[in-house]
Amino acid sequence: MARERRPAGRRAAVVAAVLGACVLAAAGTAPPADAHPGAHSGGHTGALPGGHGRAAAYVALGDSYTSGPGIPAQVDAGCGRSDHNYPSLVAAERRTRAFTDVSCGGATTAEMWRAQGANPPQLDALDRHTGLVTVQIGGNDVGFGTIIGTCARLAAQDPAGNPCERAYRASGHDELALAVLRTAPKVDRVLRAVRARAPHARVLVVGYPALLPDDGSGCFPQVPFAAKDFPYLRDTEKRLNRMLRLVAGVNRAEYVDTYGPTAGHDMCRAPADRWIEPLQPAAPAAPAHPNARGEAAMAQAVLGRLERGRGRG
Repeated sequence: MARERRPAGRRAAVVAAVLGACVLAAAGTAPPADAHPGAHSGGHTGALPGGHGRAAAYVALGDSYTSGPGIPAQVDAGCGRSDHNYPSLVAAERRTRAFTDVSCGGATTAEMWRAQGANPPQLDALDRHTGLVTVQIGGNDVGFGTIIGTCARLAAQDPAGNPCERAYRASGHDELALAVLRTAPKVDRVLRAVRARAPHARVLVVGYPALLPDDGSGCFPQVPFAAKDFPYLRDTEKRLNRMLRLVAGVNRAEYVDTYGPTAGHDMCRAPADRWIEPLQPAAPAAPAHPNARGEAAMAQAVLGRLERGRGRG
C-alpha cells in the first residue's frame, strides 16, 4: 500500500512549532491548554454504523498504554490487549455498534504502517466509513522503556542526586528533549495518514497519564529513581504531551489530556490510590503502566472530550 506523502517543508514546520512551544514553556509562558485548532475540526460527531466489508465506526490505534497489558481479561496476548482498556470502555459507554481496537504493546509510529507479529499495520483498520479514531502513540518512539531502565540503573550511583539527567545531558544537549522533538514529525505523519484514510472521522490524540508525582517528589525504592531525577522525568513526560497537543492542533485533531485527570494517582501512591503501577505491580498491569482504574480514568477523559464537542475546550 502506498504511503501518504508530506508536502515539502512540513517536517520543518512541525518541528519549529514544537521547538517554539518548548522555548515558551521553558520561559514559563506555555500556550493555553485549549489553544489548538483541533477543537474546530470537521467530520462526523459520532460513530457510524459498520457493515460487511467495512472498517469499524470507532477505531483505536496505539501502544501499550492503550492496549492495557496485564489487565483482565486479555483478549490478545501478542499485543497485551485488554477488553477493559480505555477504547473498550469508551465503545461500551457509547454503545458503539462497530469497534476495532488494533492497539499493541511496544508499538511505535512505524507500526502504523507495518505488521507487529500477528497484528496488521494499524492504519489498515481505517477507511472512509470510520467515524471516530483515537490515537495514543509516541512514547516508544521517545524510548519510555529504555529511559526507565537507564534511570533505575543509574540511581544506585547517586541516590540523592540526578545521575539520569546528567547522563542524558552529558553531550551538552538534553537527549530526551531532542527525542521528543524528533518524534513530532513522526506523529504528524501518522495523523496525516489517519486523515487521508478516514477523511470523515473525528480524530482524538490521547496524551499519556501522570506516571510520577506532579510535585517532583520521589518514592525510592518503590520507584527506583534518584531523588532529583523525578522532576526531570516528570518534565520530560510533560514535554511529550505538549508536543502531542501541538501536533494534534496542526492536523485539525483534538487533544485529550489524561495527565491532569490522573495526577495524584501515580506510581508513588499507595496501592489503594494509584492508577499507574510501579516497576513491581501490585495490581494486574504491566510495570509503569495504567491498571484497570487508570484505563477507566483515561476512558472518562476521552468521553469528556467527546461530550464537550468540537470548539468547546
